[in-house]
Amino acid sequence: MRIAALMIATISTGLVAGVFGLYAHTIMPGLGRTDDRTFVGAFQSIDRAIINPWFLGGGFFGALVFTILATVAHIGRDGLCWVAAALVLYAITFVITIAINVPLNDAIKAAGDPDRIDLAAVRERFNEARWASWNIVRVITSTTAFGLLAWALTLSGRSS
Repeated sequence: MRIAALMIATISTGLVAGVFGLYAHTIMPGLGRTDDRTFVGAFQSIDRAIINPWFLGGGFFGALVFTILATVAHIGRDGLCWVAAALVLYAITFVITIAINVPLNDAIKAAGDPDRIDLAAVRERFNEARWASWNIVRVITSTTAFGLLAWALTLSGRSS
């Protein structure tokens, strides 16, 4: 169970880091170059699409749950410090997402149909710079957590 939890934690954390990385280097820069209508409509659509069992269960929540399990399973074993550090970093990622990015996402979705709203005002209230800056922090924390879990997995393979 220890290795299985660590493997699933590593994979799910890597998937989440990849999603946040994709937002950082592709999605947000691409949307940033669009007009207000395209930005608001596309962001609303993308955010609705990402709320699905694959991302939420297999990635976002799964990474937290399996990293907790891997940490507990490593108590008294080699690699605990790496797994625990990954848990702390992923917990930071999780809190940033829930406290900052999700409320901004929810607000832009709640603004309504792009045909019936003041697009410039909605985009300004969304605050792209704030969203993107905190996303960079998520990229750093989740990618580092992924690296630490991968290292713990490597150490586990060496010790068995």
